[in-house]
Amino acid sequence: MTKIRGYTCSCCGEYHEELPTSYGNPAPVYYYYVEPDEQEDRFELDDDLCIMDNEHYFIRGCIEIPIIGMDEHLIWGAWVSLSEDNFNKTKELWDKQELLEPMLGWLSTDLPCYPDTVNLKARVHPRPDGIRPYFELEPTDHPLAVEFRDGVTIERVQEIAEQFCLKRDNETKE
Repeated sequence: MTKIRGYTCSCCGEYHEELPTSYGNPAPVYYYYVEPDEQEDRFELDDDLCIMDNEHYFIRGCIEIPIIGMDEHLIWGAWVSLSEDNFNKTKELWDKQELLEPMLGWLSTDLPCYPDTVNLKARVHPRPDGIRPYFELEPTDHPLAVEFRDGVTIERVQEIAEQFCLKRDNETKE
């Protein structure tokens, strides 16, 4: 298998020593729909769990997409909604996640580089030892689900990195 090397970015023209293969989201998408001065009152949010309005429950985990021909994955840190019962079981057994069965959830993260990803159906696979859960996407024709199932090329990983670079450059200019 090949190891990922650096790349010259078509966005900024610079050579980057490493090609990013992991991106995260600090909160479910709904957090950003709420006015900043209301967020603290409406959300209980930590690094792994979130409750919105005492009635919507979320867990943070990873969508791991194989990079074709590599020993690595493109990892999207994302949030999935859970039922109240599954959320409470998860919270209660957080340090013993190997005891939990996979659970149904709905993706609650708007991932850039894809059409709308909110509410894609996912199965949450808890992992032991405090490792964030693994999210398995339902097999559909959505581009994220297709990449999850079939993997991505290293060129696609670079394209995603360049889209983030372009986004970052545009935000700095504003």
